[in-house]
Amino acid sequence: MAVRATVSRFPVDADQLDTSGVLWGVAVTPFATKDENGSSPMYGSNGHLIPRCENCWAYYNTYCDQEQWAWTCSLCGTLNGLSAETIARYSLPNSAPENMSSFIDLELPLEGSEEEDMQARPVYVAAVDLACSEEFIELTRSALLAALEALAPGSLFGLATFSHKLGLYDVQGPIPVIKNVFIPPDSDGTLPVELEDAMPLFSFLASVETCKDRITNALETLRPTTSWERNAGAGQGLGGMQQGGRGFGLAMEALITYLGSEYGNTFALGRIFGFLSGPPDYGPGQLDTRRYSEQYASKGEDADHALLPEQMPFYKDLASVAVQAGVCIDIIAVTNGYTDLASLKFLSIESGGSLFLYPNTDDSTLPQDMYRMLSRPYAFNCIMRLRTSSEFKPGNSYGHFFPDPQYENVQHVICCDSYATYAYDFDFVNDTGFSRHTAEPPTLQLAFQYTVVVPPQELSSSQLGLSSRSKYMLKRRLRIRTMQFGTANSINGIYDSVDPETVLVILVHKVILASLNEGVQEGRILLHDWLVILTAQYNDVCKNVRNEYVNSASSLIDVTFAQCPQLQSLPRLVFALLRNPLLRFHGEGVHPDYRIYIQCLFSGLEPSSLQRAIYPMLTSYATPDKQAYPRHSLSRAALLTSGSPIFFLDAFTTLIVFYSSTADPMLPYPPPHDCLLRRTINKLKQERCITPRLMFIRGGQDDATPFENHLIEEQDVDGSGITGDVGFVSFLEEVSQSVLEYLK
Repeated sequence: MAVRATVSRFPVDADQLDTSGVLWGVAVTPFATKDENGSSPMYGSNGHLIPRCENCWAYYNTYCDQEQWAWTCSLCGTLNGLSAETIARYSLPNSAPENMSSFIDLELPLEGSEEEDMQARPVYVAAVDLACSEEFIELTRSALLAALEALAPGSLFGLATFSHKLGLYDVQGPIPVIKNVFIPPDSDGTLPVELEDAMPLFSFLASVETCKDRITNALETLRPTTSWERNAGAGQGLGGMQQGGRGFGLAMEALITYLGSEYGNTFALGRIFGFLSGPPDYGPGQLDTRRYSEQYASKGEDADHALLPEQMPFYKDLASVAVQAGVCIDIIAVTNGYTDLASLKFLSIESGGSLFLYPNTDDSTLPQDMYRMLSRPYAFNCIMRLRTSSEFKPGNSYGHFFPDPQYENVQHVICCDSYATYAYDFDFVNDTGFSRHTAEPPTLQLAFQYTVVVPPQELSSSQLGLSSRSKYMLKRRLRIRTMQFGTANSINGIYDSVDPETVLVILVHKVILASLNEGVQEGRILLHDWLVILTAQYNDVCKNVRNEYVNSASSLIDVTFAQCPQLQSLPRLVFALLRNPLLRFHGEGVHPDYRIYIQCLFSGLEPSSLQRAIYPMLTSYATPDKQAYPRHSLSRAALLTSGSPIFFLDAFTTLIVFYSSTADPMLPYPPPHDCLLRRTINKLKQERCITPRLMFIRGGQDDATPFENHLIEEQDVDGSGITGDVGFVSFLEEVSQSVLEYLK
């Protein structure tokens, strides 16, 4: 569990926070195996026995004062009694993890009989779009073959297809058998036959361990629906729109219901992969993609606002059904057309799944991403609660979860892997803040309760009998992290403790929220204004501009934070974020589906990965085996002045190796597989939550546009009213002028 705060020394009170201009909050990666310093939790059992505060319900931890018969809560200061059993346990040295570490992971007892607990097996269902091309089918087939290699033995797998009909495969016999159920074309229709009646669930779900070859054979039979079938099945949809026969909405609803009947018995978490080659345009859940057109110009509508909200609640409502059924849904869209991911995204992010978008089949990393996603550990049915000491409280919470309808500051996460990150910002409870006269520092505690499926090979022989060797076991665990922070003696103390990567996390969440509610322009204004206010407050604190010089002292404004190294990267990060597709305008060629994909990706990244995605890392090499400079600014000037022949750009989703046009032709191209540069690339690919696309470009011979597009510091920030001729330099000048206006 990694927890990173925007400032390691908290502001003393609301006045100091406002005067500093800094964002106050934390980014949390709850299922990370280590904390932000690389330390592992202390493991143990009997998590249900850990004492809890009678007032705030915080868990006992190493920061609590313990007496013989009682303990004082480190969060709210309440004195709590100890039971005789707990006193006996705590009297022994090293008897309880909560007395030895502030970062613990404890097993909890499961309800129900042990035999029932062992029945849970991982269940995966692929729902494949057949209203597609041969290339789409080939890519999907490759992705599912990779998935089968990643799934643990004993997992159950089901193959379904959808177009104007929903097909279920029985692969347990020597020849695959498919049963089709036709999807009604009406937008409010239902299936004429229940899936359980068409094919019993246990005929549909096959063991990967025993049926992998038969599943592979079934995948070979996948074929796109013919034009005759599409014409016969398709009809007139919304407003007379011609339909293509892609009944995704009702297919997903039926599959969720199909699996949900066995939730808690056959499976504790079901996972559906929805492969889409275009928008749902048939039956319930069909989407009107005509809203993505050039009609906005004639109607005077703002495409940067109109295309961000969902056009109908169908998929958001369906996500709630999936959550209740214990089903996680991953949406994999392979298309460069408009699919309206703004409407579809809720089905994945609210059910704990992922949203993938690939613009074409030629260089798609989908097979690698499927293998990577399914081979890493994950937790499910998670409950997360952040508690704080009484002087402050969580304000907004951000991430792919759904809030508890009853309890404040409690979030539910259906599926969570070791990369999934969430964020909170903080508010003071009152004007007093953290009293300067108390010895109790600000404290926060994150409790993360989760379930994992433990394969049979990981269980001891005492836990499994001979008849249970192939069964999986559920383990419920409670992970608790308690942290204390110092307070800043001055605003400069706040500035010196800033973590710019975590500040960026909170910023990105805020601008995404503003964009969704009020449009991209509003998100850009919020971001720009925040930097202006921070710069103005910083200059005021540093006394860079006296009142008598405010009207004519733009040269005195320090827009680079020269006196504070911790703040110096923020102007570049804000500039890069304004140049990112997340906040660029529809008129600049940003596809609305790509913007939604970026929103979903960025809002789940941990701080270091997010910074890399916003402001790529550019390094140079003298040879493939010798690094020249570890970091360059993203400008052509940096390339020219360095004199290096090879550049490596890491933009998180893309890795580019660029050989300059002046590079010695004797240098090996592309870099050899055993060189330092290749080893660096391979290490980065292994550490990523998604597979980055790798490109090799030779200057003067290949098209260098993909590389040059990342050299953003010499590009204007278009469309925001912030203009200039030299990109980042003119941006800083404009910020300086805005600071002067703010200070007047």
